[in-house]
Amino acid sequence: MGKGLEALIQPYSAEKIPDHHGVDKISIRSIKPNPHQPRQKFDETSLEELTASIKEKGILTPITVQKAGNQFILIAGERRLRASKKAGLKKIPVYIIDVADDAEMIEMALIENIQRENLNPIEEAEAYIYLNNRFKLSQEKIAKSVGKKRATISNSLRLLTLPREIKESIRNGRLSAGHGRAILMMKTHNSMIGLWKKIIKGKMSVRAAEDWAKEKTSKKLELRKKVIRKVSPQIKRLEDELISILGTKVRIIYKKGSGSIEVSYFSDDDLERITEMIRSLE
Repeated sequence: MGKGLEALIQPYSAEKIPDHHGVDKISIRSIKPNPHQPRQKFDETSLEELTASIKEKGILTPITVQKAGNQFILIAGERRLRASKKAGLKKIPVYIIDVADDAEMIEMALIENIQRENLNPIEEAEAYIYLNNRFKLSQEKIAKSVGKKRATISNSLRLLTLPREIKESIRNGRLSAGHGRAILMMKTHNSMIGLWKKIIKGKMSVRAAEDWAKEKTSKKLELRKKVIRKVSPQIKRLEDELISILGTKVRIIYKKGSGSIEVSYFSDDDLERITEMIRSLE
C-alpha cells in the first residue's frame, strides 16, 4: 500500500495480454461494483471519449478486482468498466488481488483515483472522512496510505465545512480547492457566501481571493479594537477606585442586576500580590 498502485497497474493491450504478468480476462457480467467507490461524478463526455478509445484500441490498462465466490468485486477502474460496457465488450482484462478488508479496498480505490487525478477535491475529502468515520483511520494513517502529508489531509477535510453551495461549485469544477481554502478564511456563513459570489462573478484567481479575504478579516480585527466601550460615570468611578486599590487594570461588566469584575495581572508575582491584597481586605 505504501507504494500505491504503480506496481499493480501497467499498460497492456486488450488483444495481447501476457499471462506471466498475472493478468486475466473475465466476463464483465461477473464484476460487481465497488460498494466504497470514492468517485461520485462521472463526466459523460469523457466517458464517451474513453468508450471510443476502447472500441479502437482496446483496454490498455487492466482494472483491479477481488474474487468473491463465483464473482468479482471491482476495486479500481470504474470508468474503464463503464466504458467497456458501453463499447459492448464481453470480457475485460483484470488484475485479481487479495484485499484484507473493506478499509483496504477503499484505500486502494482512493489511491488509484488520486494517482489518476480523477477525483474532484470534494470527493477526495469525502473519501478521507469516510475512512476516518467508518474505519476509524487517523489522519496520519490516511496520509501514509495515500502518500500525502498529514497537513494535506487536514486541509482537504476542512473543505467539507464550507456551505453546501460552495462545495457544489468545487465539485463541478467552477472553483478550485485553493478558492475553497481562501473562502474558509472568512469564518462566518454569510461572509463565505459573499466571497464565493465575488469569486464567481469576477473570476478571481486564488491569490486574489486570498488577498481579499486577508484584507477583510484584518479590517474586522481593527474595527473590533477601535470599538469604544460605553461605560456609565458611576461604573467608571468604581473601576478607577478598584484600580487605585489593587494597582492593576480592572474592568466591570455591568448588567442590570448582575455582572462581573475582571482583574488583570501581568506576571505570577503580580497575581500573588493582588491575591494577598484581596485577602487582606477580609
